[in-house]
Amino acid sequence: MTFWCEHAWLPGGLAAGVRVETSAGRVTAVEPGTAPVAADTVLPGVVLPGLADAHSHAFHRALRGRTHDDGGSFWTWRERMYAVADVLTPALYEELATATYAELALAGVTAVGEFHYVHHAPDGGRYDDPHAMAGALRRAASRAGVRLTLLDTCYLHGGLDVDGAAGAYRPLAPSQRRFGDGDADAWRTRVEELRSAWAGADDVRVGAAVHSVRALAPDEIAVVAAWAQEHEAPLHAHLSEQPGENQAARSVHGTSPTGVLDAAGALGPRTTVVHGVHLDADDVARLAASGTAVCVCPTTERDLADGLAPVDRLAATGVPLCVGSDQHVAADLLAEARGLEEQARLRTGRRGVLAPAAVVEAATAAGHRALGWDDAGRIEVGARADLVAVALDTPAVAGTDPAQLALVAGAGDVRTVVRDGRTVVRDGRHVDLDVAAALRTSIARVWDLVEEAR
Repeated sequence: MTFWCEHAWLPGGLAAGVRVETSAGRVTAVEPGTAPVAADTVLPGVVLPGLADAHSHAFHRALRGRTHDDGGSFWTWRERMYAVADVLTPALYEELATATYAELALAGVTAVGEFHYVHHAPDGGRYDDPHAMAGALRRAASRAGVRLTLLDTCYLHGGLDVDGAAGAYRPLAPSQRRFGDGDADAWRTRVEELRSAWAGADDVRVGAAVHSVRALAPDEIAVVAAWAQEHEAPLHAHLSEQPGENQAARSVHGTSPTGVLDAAGALGPRTTVVHGVHLDADDVARLAASGTAVCVCPTTERDLADGLAPVDRLAATGVPLCVGSDQHVAADLLAEARGLEEQARLRTGRRGVLAPAAVVEAATAAGHRALGWDDAGRIEVGARADLVAVALDTPAVAGTDPAQLALVAGAGDVRTVVRDGRTVVRDGRHVDLDVAAALRTSIARVWDLVEEAR
């Protein structure tokens, strides 16, 4: 199939009149400076490579617009999140995740990284199929039309016990029991089985995740990191989202959460840490020296009053940056990427910390690399045929310089999404799903069950 793009974001920057030929889901030719012909599928506006949501908790989508009634903090918000997690079944999770991923597809997302820790039954018991919840997410992504990197998360403890013996961890709370595998070796066995079961698939990857230094002890982090290194798989970890996490880590371990990960062998070029809001100079230096990426989630960090990640310092030291939707307070990866520059402006009092090209890179190639899709996120020969056409004629972007579109456009301006050569979104609508109806239905089911459980 051949697409003609009014403008396209190529590895060298924006180009006009670009013909992109595809075959078997790959780009086979790219020719700028052309005019459309009758056989071309015309894509007006600016065509970006597929966007990558590098950090998702799909079930959090049920919380959007339902946590603002009583203020509170990240820690009180967590209690409502646990209530939603507690009612999920494999069937309900698949239904909700399908709608959630389809909403991401409408926003131009072609790959999502699911930071997955809802592994077992609510009481901590095992399903007959130990991968029932992971399978639900895989089917959801397939139906929604996005590639999936399942970041299988090891989650073993309920927090650091700063008042107990040095190095002590609290047991999982009842609301966390379904997240745990018992010990790191049991996690390793389960994820190895999952990786083998999904081997050879072209639309899914299995990676690993350390939930946080609050949920894993250093020797357990080392087991997860070793598994990821052995399989050359992506490794992700929540890091320094809240000051309380930093304080607890220093009290128990004598170093920051970044220092804990570093000592456990968890930093490196295939590692992505998420949030990184409260990093000091030593933390940034460790991340830069190891080649570790940082996934910033601006809409979530604003929503939960986490703070502003030091985007300026990370960028200045060469730390790779990508973005994620996290709790799905918004399904807008262009807004997340733009948020990198906005956070940097608020921290530094100056504009242009990140150029438009760096914003595009964070939303596309950098996010795909963080998820193990090194052959995506670029419009070039041999890459996956992922194309996202963003309008130039909507009220939001009318009159915009196409080269600066990434700093003003949003999900509502996405018109066409092609993933691996297949059109998933056409004229701003998902080709297979009524996304709004699917979201309303699945979220209503979730909250009916939450109410019944009270």
